[in-house]
Amino acid sequence: MAKYPIFLELGGRRVVLIGGGAVAVRKAESLLDAGARLVVVAQKPSDTMIDLCTRHGAELIRSRYSKQYIAEAVLVIATTDDRKVNEQVYQDCQELEILCNVVDDPQLCDFFVPAVVKRGDLQIAIGTEGYAPAYAGHLRQKLETLFTEEHGRFLTELEKVRKEVIEEIPAADRKSLLGKLVDDESFEYFRANGPAAWQERARAMIKSQTEKA
Repeated sequence: MAKYPIFLELGGRRVVLIGGGAVAVRKAESLLDAGARLVVVAQKPSDTMIDLCTRHGAELIRSRYSKQYIAEAVLVIATTDDRKVNEQVYQDCQELEILCNVVDDPQLCDFFVPAVVKRGDLQIAIGTEGYAPAYAGHLRQKLETLFTEEHGRFLTELEKVRKEVIEEIPAADRKSLLGKLVDDESFEYFRANGPAAWQERARAMIKSQTEKA
């Protein structure tokens, strides 16, 4: 069955990570970058995990997994190498209606974490239903060569102009103008001339549109 792709706001929300090894560290870094209120449960966390939690103020519970630790979480991710523990985490999440991901076990997942190309606020996610993470990683590497930091900076400028378009252009006319602002020609102009010149060009397009209205 097809999955429903979303970008989830985790700022300040409780996310529980079960495990303290290398995989858990990578997951923890991503969750902290997303602003999650992270809780790590690990009986023997690695030194790297301990340092990460200390630096970012994440809660570290040095204990075996227990259902009580996932209470009130919006997400739970299990990274242990113990199948029984992972199954218990998943079962507990189902009972508590918490979304769960058990790394490398698609049958014990309510959601899959995609491979991501990140350029500033621009994020491009690649999913494979959890069955071929290596292929998702391969595709990510290809996309990283196509989408540069300039695309991220372009998005920043687009957001500034988009606000002006919403304020000044009637709803019926916005789609056409926004389409011109985001197309390849517009990006190439931005790349060749820089943000200031692009903003001037964009505002001229907005002015022209308002005069037609």
